[in-house]
Amino acid sequence: MRIRATVAAVTGALALSAFAVPAAQADDSAITREDTAKVLDAAHAAAAKSGSRAAAAAVDAPYALDASVSNVKINNGKAIVAGTTKQVTVPTTFTLKHGAEVDITAADFFVDVEIYKGSYAEPENILVGDDWPTCVAVTSTTASCKATIDVRPGDGELWNSDAGAWSANAYAIAFNGEDPSAADYDITKVGFAEQTKVGSTKVQRYSKLSVNASPEPVKKGKTITVTGALTRANWDTFKYAGYTVQPVKLQFKKKGTSTYVDVKTVKSGTKGALKTTVKAASDGYFRYNFAGTSTTPAVKAAGDFVDVK
Repeated sequence: MRIRATVAAVTGALALSAFAVPAAQADDSAITREDTAKVLDAAHAAAAKSGSRAAAAAVDAPYALDASVSNVKINNGKAIVAGTTKQVTVPTTFTLKHGAEVDITAADFFVDVEIYKGSYAEPENILVGDDWPTCVAVTSTTASCKATIDVRPGDGELWNSDAGAWSANAYAIAFNGEDPSAADYDITKVGFAEQTKVGSTKVQRYSKLSVNASPEPVKKGKTITVTGALTRANWDTFKYAGYTVQPVKLQFKKKGTSTYVDVKTVKSGTKGALKTTVKAASDGYFRYNFAGTSTTPAVKAAGDFVDVK
């Protein structure tokens, strides 16, 4: 699930806005996403934080909750790689530490880790999980939590400018039985804690690489032309487009061996096109190998066999 920060003036710490809290609430909780967002707004307004998502005028604010998140791991330390249409769901894990008085099993207790692009005050985009994390108590004051980050590039949840480094933030809210819809709702009895940077990850544009060596078969000493193309997901158009001016290694594996060796480096041209020539020496497989960049993962083409006569 993502929240595109198209209206930066009301974003700030957008992750907890009414539109960014995970869709699934506890089955027995009457707390809404809007209720959760208002707690953050009140906390930020009281603290006079810049970039608050709304110019909240409320004087009352939630108290500082004794809760913190650590040991955040997103997608087991690997980048989140998304294509143009298929939903991507990756795991997140973290440790929740809390005071003995904090009931993390309560239906109206919420904790989450989200990732954002850009600055926390004015994020360019937010990605969160569809559901709330599940936490299992390890001790009376610590819990091990699991969640997901869900991405739907086919629904416009990513733009090309989103590729690269992202940061993670965390928050916890304990409503302590307070009903936000009640006339006597007292926000000062609601606990709130947040951390602006508890981890990091990368979100990358899925890459593809092809190769074709011809002619085949070919006589020894004759010229072999090796073509191919390096493309990557274009999140703006939902199609794949050439990744140009990128160094790509041409590699060869002799028949009967198990290791590819570098032959030369070729730069991708228009539409990501690759083309070079070599002399035929022995039977074997040619492939292109792209090392990747911060925005695009590494990829290797399947080897194309050439029979040398």
